[in-house]
Amino acid sequence: MDAAECDKLSDGIASPLWMFWKRRRYTVVLMTFLGYFNVYSLRVNLSVAIVAMTEPRLTVLSNGTVSYQPEFDWSSSDQGYVLSSFFYGYLLTQVLGGYLSNRYGGTNVFGVGIGGTALLTLLTPVAATAGVGWLIVIRILEGMLEGVTFPCGHAIWSCWAPPSERSRMSTIAFTGAFAGTVATMPLSGVIADRWGWEWVFYFFGTVACGWYIAWIAIVRRSPEYDDRISHGERKFILQTLDTTETATDKVQHPWREMFTSKAVISMSIASFTEDWGYYTLLTGLPTFLKTVLNFDLKQSGLLSALPYLAMGILLSSSGYVADWLQIRNYLTTSQVRKYFTCGGFLVQLICMLVGALALSPLPTITCVTIAVGFGGVAWTGYLVNPLDLSPKSAGVLMGISNGFATFAGVISPIVSGYITTSNGEDEWRLVFYIAAGIYVVGTVIYWVWSSGELQPWSIEVRERKNKAEERS
Repeated sequence: MDAAECDKLSDGIASPLWMFWKRRRYTVVLMTFLGYFNVYSLRVNLSVAIVAMTEPRLTVLSNGTVSYQPEFDWSSSDQGYVLSSFFYGYLLTQVLGGYLSNRYGGTNVFGVGIGGTALLTLLTPVAATAGVGWLIVIRILEGMLEGVTFPCGHAIWSCWAPPSERSRMSTIAFTGAFAGTVATMPLSGVIADRWGWEWVFYFFGTVACGWYIAWIAIVRRSPEYDDRISHGERKFILQTLDTTETATDKVQHPWREMFTSKAVISMSIASFTEDWGYYTLLTGLPTFLKTVLNFDLKQSGLLSALPYLAMGILLSSSGYVADWLQIRNYLTTSQVRKYFTCGGFLVQLICMLVGALALSPLPTITCVTIAVGFGGVAWTGYLVNPLDLSPKSAGVLMGISNGFATFAGVISPIVSGYITTSNGEDEWRLVFYIAAGIYVVGTVIYWVWSSGELQPWSIEVRERKNKAEERS
C-alpha cells in the first residue's frame, strides 16, 4: 500500500491529526523523542565536562605553594582516545541491536540500552578518578548499551508508523537527539562551573533513570500489545502496514543480500559521511571554541549547542516536507531520499570550506551552525531509508549502516586529537578540510547507488511471492 492510499484511510480517531495526544502512536513518538534526548545527553556531556576536567585551576599544594594545574593532566591525544572510546563499544552492538529488537521487541531493548547507560554515567566520576583507563572502559560499556538504540528505533517504527507518517514520526523522535545535545552542552557548562564536573554526570544520569521508569510504564512493543490504544487506531496501523503477523513472529533476514546490496552500501557510506562531520564537531567543538576562538567554558557550551538546535529544527521540519512531497506525488520516495541527503551534504561541504577559510568567530560559528543544521535535512533521507528498503529488516539495516558509520565516531576524534596537538589555526583548518572531502565522496556514492523502493530481496517481497504461489 503506497503513501497516498494510506493517507486516505481514517486512523479511527475522531479528531484532527494535529491533536497528536489523542493518538497512541504519537505517545510512543513523544517517549522515543525523550529517549533520544537522554541518549545524546549521556553521550555528549563528556565533551563539555572534559574541558573542565583538564583546564588549569588554582591549586594549593601541601607545602603551601599556589599554582595552576589541571585536575587531569591528559594530552590532546589522550583526550581524543577518551572521547572516541564510546564508539568502540557503540560499533559492537549495531547489528546485534537490530537482531535483538526483532526477537525481544524494539521498545524493550531500547529502554534497557538507555537505562543501563544511565547507571554507568552515574559511575563516571569514580572511573575518571581511578584513572583514564577506567574511564575508557566505562565509555566503551556505555557505547555498547547505546549502540542498540538507533536500530531499535527503526524496529519500533516498523511496528508503529504508517507509511504515510513514517518520515515525520521517525524524524520527530530523532529530533530528541539534538534537543538533548542543545540542552546538555550549555547546561553541562553551567553545572561544571558552579558545582564541579562530577555533577554533570550525576545530573544527567539521574534524569535518564527517571525516563526509563516512565518508559517501561507507558510504552508497549507494538499496537497488538497496547491495551490503551483504541480499536480503530490499532486497525488503521495494522492495515497500513499490510501485516497480520504479531510482534513475536520470527524474522528470517536475507543477510547475504543485505550486505551486498548497493542501496544498503550507499546508505552506510552516507551514514559514515554525516557522522564524520557530526562527531568531529560534537567532540571537538567545545575545545575549538575555547582554544582557537577564545571563548570561556560557559560560552563554549552555549555556542556548541547552537548547531544542534539548528539541526533539530531542520530535521523535524524536513520530515513533514518529505512526507508531504510523497503524499502529493511531487517526488518519489527515491527522489526524496536522494535530494534530501545529497542536498544536505552539499550545503555542509560548502559551509565547512568557508568556515575553515574564515576561522574567525562570527563567520565560522555561522558556517558551523548551518553545516550541522543541514545534517538534519540529510537525516530525512538516508536515516529513514532502511524503512523503505525492507520494513521488517529495518532494525538490522539500521544496525549495518550505523555500525559502519560508527567507524567515523571512532576515528575522527583521534585524527582531530593528533592533528590539533597545539590547537593552531592551520591544524583546525585541516580538520575542516578532511570533513569537506568526505562529504564529496558521500554525496556522489549516495546519488548514484541509493534507492527508496522496497528491495526484491526484502522479506516483504518474498512473503508476497510465497502467498501468490500458495494461491496458484
